[in-house]
Amino acid sequence: MHEIKISLPFYKISYAVFFVVILSLVRGVTYSDEIGIALEAPMAILAASFCADTYTQEITGKRSEIQRLYPMKKRMYSIYRRIVIQEIFLLSVAVTGYGLFYIVQNPGKAGIGQNGSKNEICQFLVYFAAIAVTLVFWGLLSNLLSCLSRNMWLGISGCLLLCLITNSSVGDRYLGAWNLFSYTFRNVGNSSGFSWICGKIVCVCIGIITVAVLPEIIEKRG
Repeated sequence: MHEIKISLPFYKISYAVFFVVILSLVRGVTYSDEIGIALEAPMAILAASFCADTYTQEITGKRSEIQRLYPMKKRMYSIYRRIVIQEIFLLSVAVTGYGLFYIVQNPGKAGIGQNGSKNEICQFLVYFAAIAVTLVFWGLLSNLLSCLSRNMWLGISGCLLLCLITNSSVGDRYLGAWNLFSYTFRNVGNSSGFSWICGKIVCVCIGIITVAVLPEIIEKRG
């Protein structure tokens, strides 16, 4: 409960919920298979801003000196718990946002006929898996950059810059299926094509590296 109170203050919960509500009102979609496209990049930015202060709040709150007295294993366990709590909340927000698009905009179905409902369920499950990877990647990256610079705003700025580069026509042209936002740029007309998974594999690999190097960064910069 202590970690939940630290990780999910009221203002964070408020702006995350407000964010997806407004997005579902202003971002138009015609068909249900466009909902994932509408949500992925904004949710990536939300994750970056949401998780950037996972550890730097200890620095700004002048508690980092106390943190240094704890064994490294205990410090990292605390950070990872906060990240998990935040990511679970963000994933629930992403799922809620998906439902809000249906309620607010009532888009056309991705599948028609007898298999229409089945297609919708499969489409949601694919979205769930893709957005989970996206949220974890950008959350971990923003926290890493913030710890490295000891400033959450620099962490958010670094993620925003990378997001603008990869979530663009230039990023799609040069990175293709290996783009961090490969799910967004996938061919929605080809439901059987999963080449975009390559981009998510890149996110997973970088995420693993981020988790591996974070303890060393915390020890040197914490």
